[in-house]
Amino acid sequence: MLSLKGKKALMIIAPDKFRDEEFFEPKSVLEQAGVQVTTASKNVSEAVGMLSARAKVDIDIAIAAVENFDILIFVGGSGSSIYFNDEIALNLAKKAAFLNKIIGAICIAPSILANAGILQGKRATAFPTEEDNLKSKGAIFTNEQVTVDGKIITAKGPKAAQDFANKIIQTV
Repeated sequence: MLSLKGKKALMIIAPDKFRDEEFFEPKSVLEQAGVQVTTASKNVSEAVGMLSARAKVDIDIAIAAVENFDILIFVGGSGSSIYFNDEIALNLAKKAAFLNKIIGAICIAPSILANAGILQGKRATAFPTEEDNLKSKGAIFTNEQVTVDGKIITAKGPKAAQDFANKIIQTV
């Protein structure tokens, strides 16, 4: 397996109702590849998944500095809609794109990228409920399980979590 020792990823999860597999599977794959993963959320020290898993939160998104990371990932689940219009989350996505970082989003989280304006003219996928939003923001919706367009990797949902993580690693 490719060693990514020294690389750092920031995974942003909802404080409540993040999708368990979409967080834990990519996190595990990244860590096995040597990536140091930092978990961020909003106003909590522990987040709770849709399937009741608990995740320790390392930092609040308000103090997350995207320039200190190689990879930015927005995890899905119904709770991630909290970030759809959150200025801090949108600015993290915009700054990561400006700095040419690898950006990932899975399930409904690609809407965060679309709302940040960084999917304009990009191929992207998401959970089917987000298709209209992505298209309205200029994305070319693929409906694939995982779509890679340059340094932006988007995925459809929990079943795509493993492939999503592998595509991120291949893009680093």
